[in-house]
Amino acid sequence: MHLDSSLLIILIVFGFLASFIDSVVGGGGLITLPTLLFTGLNPAVAVATNKLASTIGSLTSTFMFYRSGKLDLKSVIKFFPLTFIGSLLGAYTVHLLNPELLKPLMLIMLAVVAIFTIFKKDWGSLSSPKKLPTYQFIIFLVTIFAIGFYDGFIGPGTGSFLIFSFLLIGFDFLKAAGNAKFLNFCSNIAGLMMFMFLGQVNYTYGIIMGIAQIAGAICGSKFAIKKGSGYVRTLFISVTCLLLAKNVYDYFQ
Repeated sequence: MHLDSSLLIILIVFGFLASFIDSVVGGGGLITLPTLLFTGLNPAVAVATNKLASTIGSLTSTFMFYRSGKLDLKSVIKFFPLTFIGSLLGAYTVHLLNPELLKPLMLIMLAVVAIFTIFKKDWGSLSSPKKLPTYQFIIFLVTIFAIGFYDGFIGPGTGSFLIFSFLLIGFDFLKAAGNAKFLNFCSNIAGLMMFMFLGQVNYTYGIIMGIAQIAGAICGSKFAIKKGSGYVRTLFISVTCLLLAKNVYDYFQ
């Protein structure tokens, strides 16, 4: 496929910017999806192509958090099947149900996450994971599966919801972000597999944007690890509020 230089620059620049943010708290789709739509892809192909690029970016940032010791892989790897299978089911369900059905619930959840985090100022400053009672652990498992399903079905806010879940069980913002990024990678790759099976991925655009996302993920992860939990908290609140504002606007439009 022929690519002119201006289109190539757009894919690289916005892929990098999106991944810089997404590598820490998610929300990169706010930048990459409109960019891919701007290039002329139809919405279904744009969503599928975005999943390819974000899978490459999330794999890179997962590796960066793991290498820095901010990803508790031992604790989080057991949740891999939940987000993976949940996302597969979610991506398949898109063909059976209208994703608009879940949007009101998603808006309420984003609002709760934003408000709770803003007013609980000392939350996530220290990492002290709790041993959950059986019933709470089951609720946590169901929540992780539901977020995986949500990522395959709609997607926006997945990073925020995963980080929030790990904050609730005692992780600080930085480790919550690392753990969330691993599970986000799991749900991304499951959704990507479904879109590849359905033949909806534009590999040229996705790979170019994905390579840019590798650079963005490396820079974003390094910056977050260097700046610490306070920086991640500020970015988390900002991105969650932006996600909420954009989706409220889209919903009422």
